[in-house]
Amino acid sequence: MSRHTIVGRVDRSNDKRRAVVLGAGGVLGAAWSIGALVALEQTCGFDVRDVDVLVGTSAGSVLASLIGAGVTPTELREDLLGRPVTTGPLAGHTYDHDRATGGSLPRAPRPGLGSTRLLIRTVRHPMSVTPMAALSSVLPAGRGSLTSVRNLVDTATSPGGWSPHSQLWVVAMDYESGRRVAFGRDGEPRAALADAVVASCSIPAWYPPVRIGDRRYIDGGTCSPTSVDLLAGLDLDEVHVLAPMASFDYDAPSSVGGRIERGFRRTVTRRMVREARKVRARGTRVTMVAPGREDLEAIGANLMDPARRVAVLEASLRTSAQALHRSRDDELSWSA
Repeated sequence: MSRHTIVGRVDRSNDKRRAVVLGAGGVLGAAWSIGALVALEQTCGFDVRDVDVLVGTSAGSVLASLIGAGVTPTELREDLLGRPVTTGPLAGHTYDHDRATGGSLPRAPRPGLGSTRLLIRTVRHPMSVTPMAALSSVLPAGRGSLTSVRNLVDTATSPGGWSPHSQLWVVAMDYESGRRVAFGRDGEPRAALADAVVASCSIPAWYPPVRIGDRRYIDGGTCSPTSVDLLAGLDLDEVHVLAPMASFDYDAPSSVGGRIERGFRRTVTRRMVREARKVRARGTRVTMVAPGREDLEAIGANLMDPARRVAVLEASLRTSAQALHRSRDDELSWSA
């Protein structure tokens, strides 16, 4: 069973102001999140398309953009399983989950530093950027393509425009300053939704940065895996965080890559919990669900491996439902 953290209790009534946060996590993180979204609707009794705020980072931004356009979690599940979707914005659309993001390994990147300006900022002000942002400054630009992701978002929405959902936020990082940018939020730069989503998904050294206006942007997960703290002070009643890169219960992988990945998860989880406490401090109930032992065994060490997506989805459908059912009765905490 997946472990989970509940900060405050979940109120199952439908008249609450809610937000759903969909975190970064690559191909398999998206598969896990789809299972968790199905479980969230079935267990908590509300339509995720109707929440007041949707926040998506990296793979989570793709799902958030589709939900904001009216796609249901059930339709996302059917599409991931290779079954035809006959209703909603994705009706008749074909998405190649095996090849859409380029496969489980990146192409050889371009030579040179990714962002000289960000590197200089990191040297001068090392506490002003996250460790992942600092690392991204020296990583070369990738050669992968996210054209299929762009086409998917454009299919579900109006090409060149924003989402039908008035409060969809897509998180990316400004590649020159290291600043976190939530496209769609008041006061942030304007962007076409597909551009923002591709930027949010542009993993350093895997995909090239995306130019929006006169700035370059990369994967929002370099700043934060969930950016749940952006919701502090919005007078929300409930926030549901689905965080495929975090965990509260671990397996014991034998491979070096698996052990490194699990160590990174612990760092991600601590950051997420700190961010969630900022939201809780304003009186909002925060529920965080993340992969547990069974999920991690299905995920393995490479979050970009599409061959594992169905196994990850099926595990999440079970474990996320179990975690959310427990959340109705338990108030658990986890210490960072």
